[in-house]
Amino acid sequence: MEQQAETKKRIFSGMQPSGELTLGNYLGALKNWIKLQDDYDCMYSVMNMHAITVRQDPAELKKRSMEVLMQYMACGVDPEKSILFFQSHVSAHAELAWILSCNTQMGELSRMTQFKDKSKKHADNINAGLFTYPVLMAADILLYQTDLVPVGHDQLQHIELTRDIATRFNHHYGETFTMPEPYIGKAGARVMSLQSPENKMSKSDPNPNGYVWILDPEEVIIKQFKRAVTDSGNEVVAREDKPGVTNLLTIYCAVTGKTMEEAEKEFAGQGYGTFKQAVGEAVAAELAPVRERFSQLSKDKAYVEEVYKKGAEQAARIAAKTLRKVYKKVGFVAW
Repeated sequence: MEQQAETKKRIFSGMQPSGELTLGNYLGALKNWIKLQDDYDCMYSVMNMHAITVRQDPAELKKRSMEVLMQYMACGVDPEKSILFFQSHVSAHAELAWILSCNTQMGELSRMTQFKDKSKKHADNINAGLFTYPVLMAADILLYQTDLVPVGHDQLQHIELTRDIATRFNHHYGETFTMPEPYIGKAGARVMSLQSPENKMSKSDPNPNGYVWILDPEEVIIKQFKRAVTDSGNEVVAREDKPGVTNLLTIYCAVTGKTMEEAEKEFAGQGYGTFKQAVGEAVAAELAPVRERFSQLSKDKAYVEEVYKKGAEQAARIAAKTLRKVYKKVGFVAW
């Protein structure tokens, strides 16, 4: 994998194990991750260190972390093509985060939108980690000399901060970090809530009808889409004044590979009921192999353990090169 990095650009991404993964995670991120594996040197992590900025039940966190890793694999992330690992297994993430925090301004962190949002949601636990976790995110990316970071639009602010930190460090200590660029996928990059199409589909949505888990059985998926919010009128067209229908069309196109124009033509003259049923069936068909593969992996814990241990070793070797360089640049005594 390290040899590939000489000819291929490196991609790093990950998700927090804060709950089951949604259709939004699958279409907005995982499906893109799978496509990138052949053309890039890919590293995908379960970001369990980020998860503890909010209080977690330790047993649940461990269980969910394993499940998220298996969902990566079930969706098609191939450990023979990509490095898969738990963030906490590579201590260099925390070590680099401390050095970068000494090169990050309080004002920069106080402007981060997600800090403001999470502070409102968790007013009883506004801890220092919640404030500084964008620095850990910068360390995650810069540690591996990452070229591209697959992100949604809501994460662009974090990439901008990472670039600012890297620029500042490189200016003071000499060229050290690769300057990462955001990589934003096309189809399905922004899947919205089935109940509030003005909001992104999220596992933290208070309305359980707003999202679909990627491991939901077929009948549950179809039922969720039957309940999905549509708009006034009965035309199945993508328009700004029809956010509900536009969202469903976006999802349909993402799982079928059809263009928006083709999808609109397919459902011309048909009612919302027929349309929603068809979207639900298409999504269920897309996710059926994922559920089957997840079930197989759940029964083969030895293989899953082999994957994440090997991934941690590979990631740690790459991380150590960057960390040694950083330690030398800031003046730490070599060991």
